[in-house]
Amino acid sequence: MRYKTLNSWDITPVEAVRIQEELRQLVVLRDDFQEIRTVAGVDVGLSKSQDMATGGVVVLSFPDLVVMECASASKPVTFPYIPGLLAFREIPAILAAFEKLTIEPDLLIVDGQGLAHPRRFGIACHLGLLIDRPSIGCGKTRLVGKYEEPGIEPGSSSVLVDDSERVGSVVRTKLRTKPVFVSPGHKINFETAERMVLECAKGYRLPEPVRLAHNLVSSSK
Repeated sequence: MRYKTLNSWDITPVEAVRIQEELRQLVVLRDDFQEIRTVAGVDVGLSKSQDMATGGVVVLSFPDLVVMECASASKPVTFPYIPGLLAFREIPAILAAFEKLTIEPDLLIVDGQGLAHPRRFGIACHLGLLIDRPSIGCGKTRLVGKYEEPGIEPGSSSVLVDDSERVGSVVRTKLRTKPVFVSPGHKINFETAERMVLECAKGYRLPEPVRLAHNLVSSSK
């Protein structure tokens, strides 16, 4: 699967911040796609020594969520660990995994943040631009913002706000389980991002595509 070349990965943290500030201007926060028939879950696992990253992509049919294809690839980690800049550590391995796919997914759900990011440009935004697909960030932890706890029932949600700006949704995917933090990445709006995560949930905290991608990279350590 092809992807765009928008930036170099051999850069300094200062350059990485500049790239995020430039590329965030390209993000589209409205639904810009046709029918969704395939959804890809994306995650990255790091070796115990933190010097190798393994990107994993699992493509499922939608809405029945049957696995159609899996791909993984490993790359050396060359960028330091800096919160807010994790995309520069992880995306090279993710792109290497995407290169192995024969199916081009209609939608990406990424384990990480989208708009809910200090510079409004999390890994889901970056990857969405590179792959040129609608993308959603679905994080297990909050990076920015404040919210009211959603109800305990699956499907309950609340708004995630940072500096008086909506940046995402806090979504309960499983009864009496911690919520996930959902934010648009690219070519999708808040409501659709939230709905797609819920429609991809199959009784676990993480939506099925992301859960399977996490299992894929965990098994390859």
